[in-house]
Amino acid sequence: MIERIQRIQDIQGLLRLLLKQFIAERDVVLDATAGRGRDTVFLAECVGAAGKVYALDIQEEAIRETGQLLEIYGLKDRVMLYLLDHAALDQVVQDKLAAAVFNLGYLPGSDHQITTEPASTLAAIRAVLKRLKPGGVLALTLYRGHPGAGAEAAAVETLLQSLPPKEYSVLAGNYLNQKKEAPSWVLVQKIGED
Repeated sequence: MIERIQRIQDIQGLLRLLLKQFIAERDVVLDATAGRGRDTVFLAECVGAAGKVYALDIQEEAIRETGQLLEIYGLKDRVMLYLLDHAALDQVVQDKLAAAVFNLGYLPGSDHQITTEPASTLAAIRAVLKRLKPGGVLALTLYRGHPGAGAEAAAVETLLQSLPPKEYSVLAGNYLNQKKEAPSWVLVQKIGED
């Protein structure tokens, strides 16, 4: 599933290329918004047979499709799927994480009324930051093309801007020549322990 990138408009592909540099076999990682399962498959490939992937989503459709995709790729044994809001990740994730991935917005091709929300997203990000091991990376894609997305993106950016620079490095990217609703991305790396 790890493929070559053809266009820089493929934010997910670019983030996967970057994330691959920080994930090793045997690592524990999180897909906080499993969606259609592509990131979950990517993470499962990265951690290898001895690694572990937690994948969460609040929609049964997303968990079902992610499970089916994992089955196709023969990776189901290294992934734990949970029908769970990402804000409740502490209920199931106890390990230190090498990486975590969030795609904020709605499930592509599904009900656009069901979206990630600022309060639960901020709670989930805070929980991930506590669980990241030193050198661990959090990758977020912020989709802005739906009602409420601007407020969520602003809340996420405010939280991440407030992180102490001696403890975290935060790098963000966006398109300069597209609509302001175009998706953007953020990478956060934990430098040291809290």
